[in-house]
Amino acid sequence: MAGRRAEDNAVFSQQTGSRSLSDFDPQKKPKRNKYAFGCAILASMTSILLGYDIGVMSGAAIYIQKDLKISDVEIEILLGIINVYSLFGSAAAGRTSDWIGRRYTIVLAGAIFFAGALLMGFSTNYAFLMVGRFVAGIGIGYALMIAPVYTAEVSPASSRGFLTSFPEVFVNVGILLGYVSNYAFSKLPTNLGWRLMLGIGAVPSVFLAVGVLAMPESPRWLVMQGRLGDATRVLNKTSDSKEEALLRLADIKEAAGIPEHCTDDVVQVPKRSKGQDVWKELLLHPTPAVRHILICAVGIHFFQQASGIDAIVLYSPRVFEKAGITNSDHKLLCTVAVGLAKTVFILVATFLLDRIGRRPLLLSSVAGMVFSLGSLGVALTIIDQHHGAKMTWTTALCLTMVIAYAALFSIGLGPITWVYSSEIFPLKLRAQGCSMGVAMNRVVSGVLSMTFISLYKAITMGGAFFLYGGIAAVAWVFFYTMYPETQGRTLEDMEILFGKFHKWREANAMLETKTQVNHGDGNNGTGAVELGTKGLGN
Repeated sequence: MAGRRAEDNAVFSQQTGSRSLSDFDPQKKPKRNKYAFGCAILASMTSILLGYDIGVMSGAAIYIQKDLKISDVEIEILLGIINVYSLFGSAAAGRTSDWIGRRYTIVLAGAIFFAGALLMGFSTNYAFLMVGRFVAGIGIGYALMIAPVYTAEVSPASSRGFLTSFPEVFVNVGILLGYVSNYAFSKLPTNLGWRLMLGIGAVPSVFLAVGVLAMPESPRWLVMQGRLGDATRVLNKTSDSKEEALLRLADIKEAAGIPEHCTDDVVQVPKRSKGQDVWKELLLHPTPAVRHILICAVGIHFFQQASGIDAIVLYSPRVFEKAGITNSDHKLLCTVAVGLAKTVFILVATFLLDRIGRRPLLLSSVAGMVFSLGSLGVALTIIDQHHGAKMTWTTALCLTMVIAYAALFSIGLGPITWVYSSEIFPLKLRAQGCSMGVAMNRVVSGVLSMTFISLYKAITMGGAFFLYGGIAAVAWVFFYTMYPETQGRTLEDMEILFGKFHKWREANAMLETKTQVNHGDGNNGTGAVELGTKGLGN
């Protein structure tokens, strides 16, 4: 018996090698990767361009209407048309980023917006202003698509939610800067003030072009070009460990069709079509997993905009005026409060995304939005029934609910839309898939912002917010039913999680079991560290 025990101990010793008890301790949470953090900040700065344009136009529209003597319908078109124009940029961004790389696509976005901002700043009439909106819209379309894609491809899974939410953070920073710009230039003569508000938007794009020089190219794009050596160097810098870098590289090579044994710095990548096969796989002959992913990505972009955020952000001065705040300075200060609330809560969201997951934040955010939209609708309806009579409590309720709605949107639905849609697509479908999501986002945003004034004139402003609240309620049911949790999942692991549609919990349970087994074993049987759902990933 003693001999048998000694033999068992020898076998165990061989299996575990020279590992000590400390090797069996739970895996420590990795520190935030500062290099990936810096890359995400630089890429996400492109989103300031969109945010600034949204924020500044809410106040500038007041002065443009006075100066150029244009109608409410022309104002609606002026504010909303940039979303339609941005579709051209979004449609071209997928192909462009696959052709010249993610990094230079960001430079291109900044350059185009720079030209558009200058054109708007020097506009002499409505037609000239619309040309500037068109050029700026192209740049915004590029920026909207490329920032979340680049950030998702550079980020380690342990902080992917945190880093991929950065584009939405900078949208909110841009909105706040736009609101502050409105207030700062509002004291100038009318014909000069709004032109400075719009023209100063060219400044962030200059800083963007300089900052991009410090960024590496996306490792996934480098692998698609056969540049394994360059990709490995970037992955080593942006991963939490050498093991993770190797696993990320192996997964990307597999997705790109490069054999595992190819380890040269430059390799031949199997020829791929110029995108036709991608569109066929995405739209004509999708697998159940791809169909589910596409529905989720396009659906979350639809509901993000259809729930009325642009009505609040673009037209908040009109909402405040309806609530009884008639002084122009006070209206602009209230918009600054909305922008500040959005920015603070988006920053809170970035720290919560990788701690409590996407689903809890998304569902609680949308539920709060339904409540705040309903309350705002009630307050505005009461004001209408009293024929616009000023009541302090309804004014306070309107202001509180507008700020609450903006904050609740920013802590959940706002950032998660971009995080979720950029992390669920397989590598070869990611650029085109994200382009489709952005296209839906911009179409719905354009429709909403170009119809809000006409809508509230037809069904009252309270009725308009009841409508948005109803859409948000439908969104909550859709998200609860169809959206699996993706926190900590590896990017190339998503096709296992998706494909069951409303029965996704079965696949989730299977992955949880697999993860528990891997953690129980301590490794994956090959000596490589296995990455858990809440630990590291590629």
